[in-house]
Amino acid sequence: MAGTILEMKHITKTFPGVKALDNVNLKVQEGEIHALVGENGAGKSTLMNILSGVYPYGTYQGEVFYEKELCRFRGIRDSEERGIVIIHQELALIPYMTIGENMFLGNERGSSLRINWTETHGQAEKLLKAVGLQDSSRTLIKDIGVGKQQLVEIAKALAKKAKLLILDEPTASLNEAESKALLNLLLQLKQQGMTSVLISHKLNEIAYVADKITILRDGATIETLDKGRSTASFHPNEDATPSPAIEGDTVTEARIIKGMVGRELSDRFPKREKTKAGAVRMEIQHWTVHHPLYPERKVVDDVSLTVREGEVLGISGLMGAGRTELAMSIFGKSYGQKISGALYLNGKSVRLRTVRDAISHRLAYVTEDRKGNGLILNSSIKTNTTLANLKAVSHYGIFDKEKEHGVALSYREKLNIKCPGVEQHVGNLSGGNQQKVLLAKWMFTEPDILILDEPTRGIDVGAKYEIYCIINQLAAEGKSVILISSELPEVLGMSDRIYIMNEGRIVGELDAGEATQEAVMARILLEEGEPHGKD
Repeated sequence: MAGTILEMKHITKTFPGVKALDNVNLKVQEGEIHALVGENGAGKSTLMNILSGVYPYGTYQGEVFYEKELCRFRGIRDSEERGIVIIHQELALIPYMTIGENMFLGNERGSSLRINWTETHGQAEKLLKAVGLQDSSRTLIKDIGVGKQQLVEIAKALAKKAKLLILDEPTASLNEAESKALLNLLLQLKQQGMTSVLISHKLNEIAYVADKITILRDGATIETLDKGRSTASFHPNEDATPSPAIEGDTVTEARIIKGMVGRELSDRFPKREKTKAGAVRMEIQHWTVHHPLYPERKVVDDVSLTVREGEVLGISGLMGAGRTELAMSIFGKSYGQKISGALYLNGKSVRLRTVRDAISHRLAYVTEDRKGNGLILNSSIKTNTTLANLKAVSHYGIFDKEKEHGVALSYREKLNIKCPGVEQHVGNLSGGNQQKVLLAKWMFTEPDILILDEPTRGIDVGAKYEIYCIINQLAAEGKSVILISSELPEVLGMSDRIYIMNEGRIVGELDAGEATQEAVMARILLEEGEPHGKD
């Protein structure tokens, strides 16, 4: 029987104005995959940052035992020397360096005076094969996709002789096939003796790979669940104190969610009184967009669609189908070149040449990349909230700070943004609360049409439910919502009508009543991708 490789005892961590961890305990057995789940802000990443030395000894209370020794890591290098390697959600790879250079950055092969490039690339090739990546180690990182970059990060960890691998939301930006390949690699590494701690919001993935699940809520340990040896289901760990919020012997997905959020979520998607959609608010006809760097390549090809007042319109498709490119090109031509086609708002032909034009015509676009393109992370909540509509907090060109503060407080209350105050930097918020600030930013522009691109990516089930409630409220107010999502259940659960995209084209249209996962996938997988209307 494998022994305990890691034990974290009574860990408490405080940031200014908030206690992130409160007496948290975690025990991990050697050679297991241990999942860490909880809402955004529950303390999962903070706990792993303590373990990996990102938050050094002395900045927290409690004890960390690794391989039965008390550890006092002063930084990441200390933890890596012991074989603990963390892979963050935001990958730490340099785009214009090769795979091999990235893998051994800070861990160079050769002498102190000279790097041995033959050894570097030779070892890199071996490790790439070990993780199932066929690309040359001399390929630039910018030339491979996110799924392959995740595999490079794991190969990089193996180069550091990792014994305990920490993965923070490793599949958040991957498609289904890439996610499955990554999870299978974790299972393969487990067979070779690797211990992994997996932070994820995707409960189906956790059920697939994890041996144990520890649930955190509000910075405290709720309980640890153990997968039965003879079954695929989880059971309360004998060493753990049963949670009063969790009942019964068999651990279902609903039970795990209840442990995470502290309440029942009887339905993953809030019910909405669906009324007949109003008049057509926006229509595009024969919309075509060419790639910004490769003008001969069409990324959106002859797309026509409509969205009505009070309607949630879903756009589904695999990654690379052209959904984001379509949305951004509509939003003031912020993507692409040689854009052609007609755009009508409330029956009138309009030309939106810039983002300013789009906003003035009451159109908003919530980007899928909240950290890179949506928010200024080192600025306050109040600054981010009013950023897209500064004229509304100005008087004769003079900025009104008091009004800005009032607006931010109003949206903090309306969207239930959890924070000590609106002066707090957005970068210090959890993913779910960052997403709410991004929504507030665009809701403050008072749009009639709101395009939401992957609005729940990388956030937990509780925060997702709150975002869904906001979407339903917007529709109830008569707004038109276009929902782009890679999660089919989300599109099916929230949309009144769904367009299906594949390779830049519309390949199907379904009403909510007839839409199923099978129906959507059948249209995507049609050999002939001719555009057609609703069947």
